[in-house]
Amino acid sequence: MQRKYRLILRLSALLLMAASPSAHARGYASTGKCGIYPRLTITSPSGTCVGLIADDAHGLRFPRRVLEIEPGRIWVLDMGNWMPQVGQLIELRLPPDAATPANANTTARAVEARVLLSKLNYPSGMARGPDGKIYIGEADKIWRAVVPSLGQAPQPELLASGLPADGAHLLKELAFAPDGSLYVNMGSATDACRGEDQKQAVPCPERSTAMPRAAVWRMVLQAGKQPVKEFKPFANGLRNSMALAVMPDGPAAGTVWQGENNIDYRDPRQPPEELNLLRAGADYGWPYCIGARQNAQGYEKRFDCSKTEAPHMLWPAHVAPLQMLATPVGSAFGGQLLVAWHGQRADGQRLVGFARDDKGRPSGKPIQWLSNWDARPGLRPGGRPTGMGLDHAGRLLVVEDFNRSLLILMSEAGTAPRPR
Repeated sequence: MQRKYRLILRLSALLLMAASPSAHARGYASTGKCGIYPRLTITSPSGTCVGLIADDAHGLRFPRRVLEIEPGRIWVLDMGNWMPQVGQLIELRLPPDAATPANANTTARAVEARVLLSKLNYPSGMARGPDGKIYIGEADKIWRAVVPSLGQAPQPELLASGLPADGAHLLKELAFAPDGSLYVNMGSATDACRGEDQKQAVPCPERSTAMPRAAVWRMVLQAGKQPVKEFKPFANGLRNSMALAVMPDGPAAGTVWQGENNIDYRDPRQPPEELNLLRAGADYGWPYCIGARQNAQGYEKRFDCSKTEAPHMLWPAHVAPLQMLATPVGSAFGGQLLVAWHGQRADGQRLVGFARDDKGRPSGKPIQWLSNWDARPGLRPGGRPTGMGLDHAGRLLVVEDFNRSLLILMSEAGTAPRPR
């Protein structure tokens, strides 16, 4: 089964490279200016616009995460494709006037790009730690580095190695808690724990190995020569936790949230994706259960799903949450939990937010920040958001993998969007 998945990944990479057109940012057409950047026709709230900061002309090939290092200086973690050891860390230097909202509508100057590191192994997680260092998750390792001078390569300090880097869900997502704990995705090796004999075992062996898969792990850091004090599973039964966030403030500060990428059924309405509130030691059901504690296909009458944790919220099937960003209460996004819905079906291809209730938990209907993002030949490709980050002015940076783009959502005046 693992050999089959590796073959699928390699074929996907070859198809991706073969299909790579030379068109501007995979098919975007400019319709004027958003600040100093080309304006794109993507629906955003009234008084805002979406601009194109960078694309394949700047070396973007398969960007997964974005982080502002300092005003006007952005790091993009680019996986390259679905092949090992081809990822890059790219630094983008924005024009000086772009770093200041008050000057955002001046004449544009070129965005400069520099590759800081190459030959990274499926890089997919990037976060700034409470120590100010940047933490990077590759498929088989986690490391951190002090922010170097402009244009200089960071010097990795290894924190964990030998992590599972095979199978269907090998990517590592990272999320820091206010107490400094680091949460890490350790995705399942298979879609539904189906062995080479096509049987679905109970119990699923992936969940009981020396380094259990289908889990979110917690790393406790400390000062000294051995920076990792503890690294062990925190919650299990989670198929693929690329959407992982910790509330930074408010009454729910420190709570850990996971957006579940469920298996794809032929039924376009099933199974739903999930938003889960993670608790230490809790079981969230994979591979036995889906949705509201219903048995998954192949596990009917073979597992009692009532023993697992119920989702906090159900989302439409196949929206594929690929990152979540828990915004501070005082930000332009008012503490919303932002989610990149990467899926190609009608409910995907968008970026949404969820307001917090009086307990500080995500609630209500999704708030549309980027929508009506379906493919329109000659105007735009279908939206494929994979990563997000806020800049120093509260504007939202968004990367898309298949579209090879870095976008910015801001007000027409070049400042942060108004709260919704």
